[in-house]
Amino acid sequence: MALGDLQIDWLKCFVAAVDSGSLSSAASEVHRSQSAVSMQLKKLEAALGKQVLIRGPRHLQLTEDGQLLLGYARRMLALHAETQAAFRDDHLTGLIRLGVAEDYAAHYLTPVLKRFAPRHSGVDIELTCEQSTALIPRINSGELDLALVSRDDSRRGAFIFQETMVWVGAAPFELWRRDPLPIAVYDSASLARRSAVEALNKQGRRFKVVYNSSSLAGQIAAVESGIAVAVLTKCTVPTHLQILGPEHNLGPLEPMDVAVYRSKASQGSRAVDSLRGFLIKNLRNHTAPTS
Repeated sequence: MALGDLQIDWLKCFVAAVDSGSLSSAASEVHRSQSAVSMQLKKLEAALGKQVLIRGPRHLQLTEDGQLLLGYARRMLALHAETQAAFRDDHLTGLIRLGVAEDYAAHYLTPVLKRFAPRHSGVDIELTCEQSTALIPRINSGELDLALVSRDDSRRGAFIFQETMVWVGAAPFELWRRDPLPIAVYDSASLARRSAVEALNKQGRRFKVVYNSSSLAGQIAAVESGIAVAVLTKCTVPTHLQILGPEHNLGPLEPMDVAVYRSKASQGSRAVDSLRGFLIKNLRNHTAPTS
């Protein structure tokens, strides 16, 4: 069977739908209506003679043919962007030293970098993933150019959004019934630790720190093993763990202000300007990213 030519716009809509998880979010990214995106995807499938996406009521699912197409589509779009960049007067080059808080790496930063990198192939990104309390001093010293972090001062950085904080436990152990409550915490400077302690003190609930770890993986391990309950950003909670609330005698937590910090040393870098603006634009409406 002879296949039709594949248009770049079809592939852009396809990759945007996969990365964003919905047609409505993809429509925002490619600056089209949802119905137009749906039509582009139908044209793509007609040209291939294959179904590439299963459209469910809440999410999209790749078919086996869709999985195969995705790799080719990403490479074609990257080459397309590289070709355009070669003929632009504003072609960006340089190194960006980017930091990201461990909580925000997979859920928020990765989808944005997937879109930024193909458009700016001359920019190298050196990524550091640590806790916000470790990244902010490195911004201050100029070791990092940009960082996506939990803000420690309302006067600093470019505010992006608020991330919900939640109590998390492992249902089989029912540790929330214990008195004092066993909790896992980050290091003493951690905003999450401060939030947990303040919430429990305000509630008048007794607690004891039974586990200290500076890593997200360590916090999750403590909960999974039945050692403690912990406070996590909602975006990092594994599906097999339970979010706890008032019904477990645990009060509300203050949300985290997520912000982009920039070092003074990076002022004047067009590459840093571009990535900073791209992060802010995409993440300020992080439930429906834009391009």
